[in-house]
Amino acid sequence: MLTALPGGVRVFAQQAQFQALPQSQIPTLLPPQPGYVFPAKQTLTFTVDWRVFTAGTAVFQLEQQGSLQKVTATADTVGAVTMLFPVVDKFQSAFDTKTGCSTGFSKQLSEGRRKVTGDLSFNYAQGKQTLAEKNLVKGTSKTQTASIPACVTDSLSAIFYAASQPLVVGQSVKFPLADAMRTVTVAMKVEAKEEVKTPAGVFQTIRVQPTADEGIVKNRGKIWIWYTDDARHMPVQIRASLFWGTITFHLQSYEAK
Repeated sequence: MLTALPGGVRVFAQQAQFQALPQSQIPTLLPPQPGYVFPAKQTLTFTVDWRVFTAGTAVFQLEQQGSLQKVTATADTVGAVTMLFPVVDKFQSAFDTKTGCSTGFSKQLSEGRRKVTGDLSFNYAQGKQTLAEKNLVKGTSKTQTASIPACVTDSLSAIFYAASQPLVVGQSVKFPLADAMRTVTVAMKVEAKEEVKTPAGVFQTIRVQPTADEGIVKNRGKIWIWYTDDARHMPVQIRASLFWGTITFHLQSYEAK
């Protein structure tokens, strides 16, 4: 789900071009496990490394508003990368903490000369998703609609929804993800337990690999997420191995604000 180094937060947040599986194969999105507690407020700051240098920063902010968990992610380039290809991206989503169902996803992209906004909304009563996009440079816009199941997650909420599920080594968590006007099945394969050292500290973690039978996850490389091996399942490291290199998100700090 990551198409360029400066837009590294797109490991999950960018709307990827998946090919839909037949509706009969799309699994039901299971609600969060009883007793799982989403953070009332939390800020996770990551450094984004490519090869031997830091290329950017990514910040995830979580905040509960009633029964909704709101997620905001921002990505910014730093250093020499900013001179070559400046990026300031912002993504937002929200999902119901009781059901896991996403309410929508939005993006504001500023990447070099490219400036695009997009809003993806879900109408479960009508079984439809609607995407409204604008190209701010060309002054063009378009709106698309497509069908969705009764409950889906989106590509940003999925990171934190998955944390609410049991992460057992050797098993997978499968869920429907609405993305690019399609609904796809994502399987989070729980691979192993590992100790991970980041600037924020040393963590005992569970390594999870998101996979899909088709689409950008399959065609452009592999992605892993390391969640803390405790009740929080907090993401502390993300890695994408792509055809042009490996990019890694290291947790720099986490705060309850």
